[in-house]
Amino acid sequence: MVNRNKGMPISSDTIKKMSNEEVEGMFSDVHLTMSAQCDHEVIEVLNKQIDKIEKAVFKEVKLKKPYKKLLTVPGIGEILAMTIMLETGDIERFREVGKYSSYCRGVSAKKVSNGKNKGKGNRKNGNKYLAWAYVEAAHFHVRYCEEARKWHQRKTSKSNAILATKALSNKLARACYYIMKEQTPYDKKRMFG
Repeated sequence: MVNRNKGMPISSDTIKKMSNEEVEGMFSDVHLTMSAQCDHEVIEVLNKQIDKIEKAVFKEVKLKKPYKKLLTVPGIGEILAMTIMLETGDIERFREVGKYSSYCRGVSAKKVSNGKNKGKGNRKNGNKYLAWAYVEAAHFHVRYCEEARKWHQRKTSKSNAILATKALSNKLARACYYIMKEQTPYDKKRMFG
């Protein structure tokens, strides 16, 4: 709303930190001010509800060893680490990194018989929640890791942003496989060379 009516971009973090008086002073029009106040109040209420849900989840979930190691990856916070840990289950069930990457929907599904392409079926195999978690992690990883940002920009220049994000999510899935399997912290040199 601020961007649309005032022509200036503003981050959601800045809006969350604003007081009611600051929100009132943003617009000269009474109706815009009232709308901004309502939006600000909704943001506050939803943030309280999100905090309440997260606390309840943390009370119920038994955190395993991989959880702490996943937190070392830039862009993977408590909720994404917990989602990855719970949806992956026992990492030992995946003998190879490629099997895990495929389970996370990080690779394209192809049907090939005798060297001939027989279609693109099987797209829905794997875990959609892990696929979502790694795409979210890729978005955050680009924000918090300079090497990831450069890699993503190079990939975007060759194809497009969506494919670059999906490729980065696959790299993250592969990195997290080794993090969980070997119980080692994140190493950006190992990921980006």
